[in-house]
Amino acid sequence: MPVYEYRCTACTRRSTHFFRSFASVTTPACPHCQAAPEQMSKLVSKFAVLRGDEARLDALSDPSMFADVDENDPRSVAKWARKLGQHLGDDLPSDYGEMVEQIEAGEGLGDIGGDGSGGDDGGMFDGGFSPSGGAFGGDD
Repeated sequence: MPVYEYRCTACTRRSTHFFRSFASVTTPACPHCQAAPEQMSKLVSKFAVLRGDEARLDALSDPSMFADVDENDPRSVAKWARKLGQHLGDDLPSDYGEMVEQIEAGEGLGDIGGDGSGGDDGGMFDGGFSPSGGAFGGDD
C-alpha cells in the first residue's frame, strides 16, 4: 500500500496520498486549492530505518565512536555521550540529558547524581558501579 507525497505548483503546499495498491496510483488534484493533477509534482518521501538491538550494539562497538574523544576535555566527553545517547534511544535513564549538560558545563562527575555524595560513580548509576560486584551495584 503505497503512500506518496506531492507538492502543488499552484499553492506550493505539500500533501500526502495513500493508495490501496500500486495499480491504483494516479496523480491526484491538490486537496488544498483543487488545482489539476498536472499542477502536482511527486516528492521523495522521508523514511526511517529501524534497527534491532544487535545492529545498535554493533554500531556502539565501532572504534570510530571513540576516535575524537579526549577524556581530559569535558566537552569532548559530552559530545561522545550525546552520540551514545542517540544510539541508545529510549534505553537511557530519565536524567541522562541533564548529566550530559553538566559535563558540557565543565562540572565534574562527582557533581552529578543529585545526592551530593560525590561517590566513586558520580551517581551515574542508581545502584552505583561496583567493579567487584559485576553488574551495576547488584549483589549477584
